[in-house]
Amino acid sequence: MKRSSKRPVASSQGNKVSSPPRRPRGAVGPSAQPALEQTARKRGSSRDVAPAEAGAYFEIPSSEGMTSMSDSRVRGNDRGREALWGSRFKEGLDSEAKAFSYSLAVDGELFGAEIKVNVAYASMLTKCGLISKKEGEQIVRGLEAVEAEFKSSDFYELTGPYEDVHTLIQSELEKRVGPVAKKLHMGRSRNDLVATSTRVYVKERISQVLEQLESFQRELLNVAGKNSKTLFPGYTHLQRAQVVSFAHHLLAYVEMLERDRGRFQDAGDRMDELVLGSAALAGTSIPIDREFLQKMLRFQRIAQNSMDAVSDRDFVLETLSALAILFVHLSRFAEDLILWTGSEFGYITVADRYSTGSSLMPHKKNPDMLELVRGKTGTVYGSLLSVLVTMKGIPLTYNRDMQEDKKPLFSALREAVSSLGILSSVVKSMKINQEAMRNALKDDRLYATDLAEYLVLKGVPFKDAHRAVGELVLVAEKKGKSLRELSLEDFRSANPKFGSDVKQLFSPERSVNAKKSKGSTSAESVKEQIAFWRKRFRAHS
Repeated sequence: MKRSSKRPVASSQGNKVSSPPRRPRGAVGPSAQPALEQTARKRGSSRDVAPAEAGAYFEIPSSEGMTSMSDSRVRGNDRGREALWGSRFKEGLDSEAKAFSYSLAVDGELFGAEIKVNVAYASMLTKCGLISKKEGEQIVRGLEAVEAEFKSSDFYELTGPYEDVHTLIQSELEKRVGPVAKKLHMGRSRNDLVATSTRVYVKERISQVLEQLESFQRELLNVAGKNSKTLFPGYTHLQRAQVVSFAHHLLAYVEMLERDRGRFQDAGDRMDELVLGSAALAGTSIPIDREFLQKMLRFQRIAQNSMDAVSDRDFVLETLSALAILFVHLSRFAEDLILWTGSEFGYITVADRYSTGSSLMPHKKNPDMLELVRGKTGTVYGSLLSVLVTMKGIPLTYNRDMQEDKKPLFSALREAVSSLGILSSVVKSMKINQEAMRNALKDDRLYATDLAEYLVLKGVPFKDAHRAVGELVLVAEKKGKSLRELSLEDFRSANPKFGSDVKQLFSPERSVNAKKSKGSTSAESVKEQIAFWRKRFRAHS
């Protein structure tokens, strides 16, 4: 059914009703993240469990003959709609208070997860005999109809009529199936409902982050495999330090990202407990079956303390912490590539389709996508800090402050998926400028450590070897020569252990292949690392 694209919302000025501003790019809501939704549905995360399980207790009829939306409501008008909490109030919420407190523009992103939770709950109520089979059929049929109409909604435009995603679903369900819909809320509160829906949502989104993480790792591994013999300067303090394998450098990020994968998996395991059934804070006297809900919603375990269950947002903080650490690594990688694209380095060229120019300077080619990843890191850090500050002063149990956890959480998850995607594309399409790398390896200072270790292997104490090479560097600078241009007498003046073979040390290949320690930058070690990761990713396939 085609719905109007415009929905009036309550203004913060008096009781006027005005059209809302259009949602900016990246705003929260299912319609703003088609890529995430497609991935989620490919994995069967939206409705794959509940309807099938529900069918074991009642047949779910088709939605034919149901009341249509156009017949049942005046769009944008909430007259006569009672809030889920409104029974003891004599007057409705002021329009300014609505504009200040309504959260559907943000928590509408939980719509798919909440439908799934509601279907599971209706099935449980039926199984326990708390509602009849017919009533269960009506409720599930109504939930499916609500999902069909609203799953592509721009929830930003519904902030006037609906307080939050819970109100939207409950109100629209009542319009479709009548008073029986009111039975769905028995034995639960919005407190345990939102905590459950958010966990379902975050578990699904973590799966997507993990997929994107591995995709990025695979792309790095692919480029490393093609450049296993490519050598360039490694840096400390942004100064040329030693010769390293370009593949070895890329594989360092594969290692970092693997630790990130572990953090997300750990966070997912810890949040994998059912809180539904905790009700507002004390549990419920209604004889519900939490074990059944646990099975339907695929949680590993059931929360043991109802007060902790409704007030805990550790899973949000832990997810945001993992995202913040991930962005440490993404930002560092972006910074590496940004430096390498500069004319002072020239080691890589980013494809035109991932670059932009200057409106003033015609020659410019800027690595803007990489700079944006680096910039978004601050946004993700802010998301973590905002929730930490929000949670630190809240007494048990639920308080409305906790509504503010979702916007930063959803934003950070989206930034992670998009940033990982763009970095994968940049890496896949970038050009490696091996000639520039080779020219940089002519800097003889890159071989100073090799000179020191040459002496050590001849029995010279390392401190003495270090001093001798340092003196050679000063001699070369004073004479205006490179190290390899010094005479054998110069070398032997620094230390008599230098032999006639000393000039052979100024070789990039010899430098890297002389490394014997496991995990080093030698060709053999890099080959082993590449083989390890290829085997690991094949096992994931």
